[in-house]
Amino acid sequence: MGPLRVSLFSFLVCLHVPLSAALNRDPRYKPKVPNVDRDLLHKPKAPNADDYPFRNVSLSWDERVADLVGRLTLEEIQEQMGRGGAGENGGPAPAIKRLDIGPYQWNQECLRGDVGAQGNATAFPQALGLAAAFSPDLIFRVAEVTAVEVRGKHNDFVKQGIFTDHTGASCFSPVINIMRDSRWGRNQETYGEDPYLSGIYADRFIRGLQGNDTRYVRASGGCKHFDVHGGPDSIPVSRFSFNAEVSEADWRTTFLPAFRRCVEAGTYSLMCSYNRINGVPACANSELLTDVLRGEWNFTGYIVSDEGAIENIIYLHHYLNNTVDTVAACVNAGCNLELSGNLAKPVYFSLVDAVNAGKLTQAKVQEMVSPLFYTRMRLGEFDPPEMNPYSRLSSADVETDDHKALAVEAAMKSFVLLKNDGVLPLNHTAKYGTIAIVGPMADDASQLSGDYAPRPPPADVITPLAGLRSIASTVQYAAGCSETACTSYNSSDVIKAVTGTEITIVALGTGQSVEAEGHDRPDIELPGQQKQLLMDVINNTPEKVPIILLLFNAGPVNISFADQDPRVSAIMECFFPAQATGDALRHVLLNDVDGAVPAGRLPYTWPLLDTQMPPMVNYSMAGRTYRYFDGPPLYPFGYGLSYTTFRYTAMTHTAFVTAGEPLKGQVWVDNVGHYDADEVVQVYIRWRDIPLPEGTPKIQLAWFDRISMKAGQSNLQVSFEVEARSMAQWKNGGWFIEEGFMDLFVGGQQPHQKRAAPNDVITAEFKIVGSKYLGRY
Repeated sequence: MGPLRVSLFSFLVCLHVPLSAALNRDPRYKPKVPNVDRDLLHKPKAPNADDYPFRNVSLSWDERVADLVGRLTLEEIQEQMGRGGAGENGGPAPAIKRLDIGPYQWNQECLRGDVGAQGNATAFPQALGLAAAFSPDLIFRVAEVTAVEVRGKHNDFVKQGIFTDHTGASCFSPVINIMRDSRWGRNQETYGEDPYLSGIYADRFIRGLQGNDTRYVRASGGCKHFDVHGGPDSIPVSRFSFNAEVSEADWRTTFLPAFRRCVEAGTYSLMCSYNRINGVPACANSELLTDVLRGEWNFTGYIVSDEGAIENIIYLHHYLNNTVDTVAACVNAGCNLELSGNLAKPVYFSLVDAVNAGKLTQAKVQEMVSPLFYTRMRLGEFDPPEMNPYSRLSSADVETDDHKALAVEAAMKSFVLLKNDGVLPLNHTAKYGTIAIVGPMADDASQLSGDYAPRPPPADVITPLAGLRSIASTVQYAAGCSETACTSYNSSDVIKAVTGTEITIVALGTGQSVEAEGHDRPDIELPGQQKQLLMDVINNTPEKVPIILLLFNAGPVNISFADQDPRVSAIMECFFPAQATGDALRHVLLNDVDGAVPAGRLPYTWPLLDTQMPPMVNYSMAGRTYRYFDGPPLYPFGYGLSYTTFRYTAMTHTAFVTAGEPLKGQVWVDNVGHYDADEVVQVYIRWRDIPLPEGTPKIQLAWFDRISMKAGQSNLQVSFEVEARSMAQWKNGGWFIEEGFMDLFVGGQQPHQKRAAPNDVITAEFKIVGSKYLGRY
């Protein structure tokens, strides 16, 4: 559908198509929905002949929204659109008492659990670690649990009359910006550098979050930050005033595709970003918010600004110089809701003045406020609670045993084994005598979760030191550094700790004190004196004692010296695993439970050198991500080792594909090793004998999944499908599929990599027959 159209006398509100048909719940996870006393639930006025039509459940959503919006004054609409924000002044959207409509808090974060709300919540690994799992099933289940906890707490907050920050059920999540520069502080919140991987994860997160009820939404999703947003945050310039200059080809090929999949999944909102795009602020960018989003993609939900992004248009971008022109520009461009920086008088409080000045029409503001109330209706706010299964959720559904078990599973699946000389897995049948655990990340619970972390009970947060104590009779510990920045280093403590041990475990990394929102890194070096700490470990650990390096970071760090040093027996990237860190590490290092063999893959390219990265402010994709990278990386995108070995023995696929149709295939996999384990099957395509227009990647991930196999299991058939859109190229203002040959690669990693896992890759080809124009999107 196109944009909503509302006249002064009647509203023909074009809203979301029903989501229930598209939201297919994974049958393997069924969140607990307990029965509670319905009389305790907040209950709106029962529908009857004397009540307002917007409460009449027999009417269509369109009719109900139109009735509600038609009853609002311009001043009330102004308040509803201006109070989407943070802090005491920023929100909530106020009650409309004359219509018996309560307040609503829009400011809610749900990146990997319920973030920021009062009370506890299950803390799942940071998003980048979840992406490393390469598991659509896992992100779906994490999103389901997140929504259960968010909605359960929201229901209780409403009953208690609490509408402060982070008490709502409309999520500013997930973050699906592309990790285009290793130094960006917010890489940790993303799903990595690949648009296809990010898009599939966005799809599964939104579907898991919103649920599959035929009428109601459990928690509404909101992908961010729209668009062309991936640093800088602070170095060399501020994100609040940055202008991202991007070519049409790069915009369409790299920065838009994941958001389109988010819209296709049925998201209720998107968040517009701080930056300008080719000179125009994202939240006032009609090409982005109207032409592309609503015109080409048929989005009918709402756009919320990033916090303070509307006021930045005046004070930092200097794009406009007053609030009347700014609210008119943003609303006309397509931004429905202002998330202010706790302003008593947000920019959108000039909306009535803009209407009176003829810069906005009443029909336009009615159109723009409608999706806000549609969302609240689909959440069930205006219906009897007994009709809504999600009304039965409560705080009793938070941090359940099942949820905590999923946190452990997710952490185990997020780990990426980068190096292993055979020391792993450790012997779990006999206890070690003395081991050393050193480094600033070994016992710093505050730095293991990353940005936007839920708050579990402190007792549920298990550090590496706490989790690994049980594997030895004696554990010798030294942090070495007073904080992860490691500006102050005590070498004598570290040297003492590694003396007389059977195993030395080193925990290094960044944490949110080094890389985070608003805090970019100047380079990819290990923070402070962490490199010296590791060198001291290498030089003072007895020669036959294995050294295991554990890394807790988002963006890659320079560990090329450790990778090349035979004294370092194993390296594992752990990202920010959150509350289950220690338990997950123990299981993976020992392989003492099902599912503990590492199978994660890097969701980004790990550069060998700083010089391989263009300046952060350069938004050309040339030289960035595996799709355009020049030179050898330290570790390639999609790389990760296992304790076992997989063989890809045979493949069948469509040899001739009619342009516009998908390619379908099957591959057969053997687990020829000694461990039950997961494998990540990756399918790549590469254009051949076809002229490549600007922006077309050299190679493209086109399908993936995570499978499980028993030791010695053979001939497991895995079916895959490459979508037609993956074969298209952006040129001449649209997406075209051209006739010609393409290479097809199927295996556990990218093809033709200098640094490769022992798993093989099958290579084949197929021919696209004919040409087809897919459209402009």
